[in-house]
Order: sequence, then structure tokens, then C-alpha cells
Amino acid sequence: MKIKVNCPAKINLTLEVVNKRDDGFHNIKSIMHTISLFDYLTIEAHKSAASDIQLSGNSSEIPYNEKNLVYKACEAFLQKSGINAEIDIYIEKHIPVSAGLAGGSTDAAGAIWGLNEIFDTPLTKDEIHNLCAMLGSDLNVCLEGGCILAQGRGEIIKKLDTEINYPITLIKPKRLGISAKEAYTKYASLKYKPQNNMTEKMLEALRTNSDIKNFLYNDLEYAISDDYAELKKIKETIPASIMSGSGSTYFVMEDSISEDLSNDYLIIDGLHFIPAGVNCNNFVTN
Repeated sequence: MKIKVNCPAKINLTLEVVNKRDDGFHNIKSIMHTISLFDYLTIEAHKSAASDIQLSGNSSEIPYNEKNLVYKACEAFLQKSGINAEIDIYIEKHIPVSAGLAGGSTDAAGAIWGLNEIFDTPLTKDEIHNLCAMLGSDLNVCLEGGCILAQGRGEIIKKLDTEINYPITLIKPKRLGISAKEAYTKYASLKYKPQNNMTEKMLEALRTNSDIKNFLYNDLEYAISDDYAELKKIKETIPASIMSGSGSTYFVMEDSISEDLSNDYLIIDGLHFIPAGVNCNNFVTN
């Protein structure tokens, strides 16, 4: 069987760090939303006497071995379902890497979801969510999709019954990627940590259908933006822009930007918010 899975990126409308956990991660409070920028997974799999996982793709920036979160997601699915299978996955990357857009997380969530579809749903939705929570912080958001209140380290989610119709433009320095570890480590080292309660304010704005642009916020931007000239230039050029996740991508709720940021920046415009998480529109029986 073969399936093609759409794996959407997410952006953080708010991201507030609550505290550091005993396991080294941080508890957060964040409103995230999936957007119309996708990676695509073409998954071909069938049962076999022994399991084998093969990854390939169009990007030179990610590994195609056991270090890839997609590989780990396949292993987790096989172990939980008790299925032995030969799996071949082609990863068509469009979401920038190390960008705060959950590119790796959405691909991993898409792999679990797609394998579950191929093998006639041996796992329940709750079991898939549990696997996602075990593997990372943003997988559950990308699996569910839409507008999400995320807490814990990002795996505790509540879908919000709201519709956001703003356009989106992404701005990313081409040669700068930032790991979540770096961003959270720098936040933890701050002597002064703002307490703006912007997530609650954003929730109220969503509830009352008010303008949410006034409440866009990211604690991690506050922690790292001064360390990188590329990020400072984005903020100075487009003051309304906000960093997504741990960066290095910023977004603005506009169809496009008129400001000139030079060829050192990747601009992805014409995007919009979407209500769905990982899904498929192409399922073929071989």
C-alpha cells in the first residue's frame, strides 16, 4: 500500500515559558496554529517477516537514518502496533529546517498517522497521540491541527473552536537555524523573565473575536534575538513581525511584505491558517 500524507507547518501566536521541569524540558503555555505550508510524505509499506525502514527525500539538510524523527516514529508505530513491516518513506521537504515551524515534528506525526491508515487503523487516536507525546513537543499539535492551546512541554493540547482569517508571510534568514535547546537554554539564563500573560489575553481576544495582532508574543524571541544580527534586522525592518517557536523564522499577518531584506532572507508569502493537521489526499492500493 502507498499513501501520500500532507504534513503542515505550525506557527506560535503566543509562546510563554512557565518553568523548567525536572526532566530538563520547560513547561510552556502557547497558542499554535497549523498553516498552509506543507511537507509531503510518500509512504509505501507492507507486512513482512522482519521490519525494515528506509528513508529518502529531496533535502540535503536532514539525515535519512535512525537520527531522523520520522525513523523513530516508524519504530514507535511498529512496536506499539506489534506489526512487522517493510517501510519506505520519501520526505518531500518544503518547510525550512531548524526554523521554529515544526517541520520535523509534523513529518513524524504524519508518518505515524499514515502507517496507521495503511494498516487499517490498529491504533486508536488516543494511542497515536500518546506516541506523538513520547516522541516530541509539537507532534500532537501537528497531528490535530487548527488552533491549539498547548501546555506541558507542548504535548498537552486543547483544540480551540475559532477561525482565524489573516494571511501570513514568513521571513527566515537563509543561513541561520536555531535549535530549541539553544533557545530554551538562553531563556533559562535570563536574569529578568517577562510575565506578560499574553496567552490568556490572546485567548480572550479569540473568544471575543477581537484583533489578535496586539497579543502576538514569544518569550524565546526576547531571549535570543539580540544574539543574531539577522534576527535584529527582521525586527527593525518589520516591527510587527514575531518569531515562531525557537526561531529562526519570523511571521507577519500580511499577504506579503514590501520591505527589502536582501537575498539573504527566505520570504514565503501567500499563506493562510488551516483547520486541519496531518491528512492525505492520495491513497493507492498496489
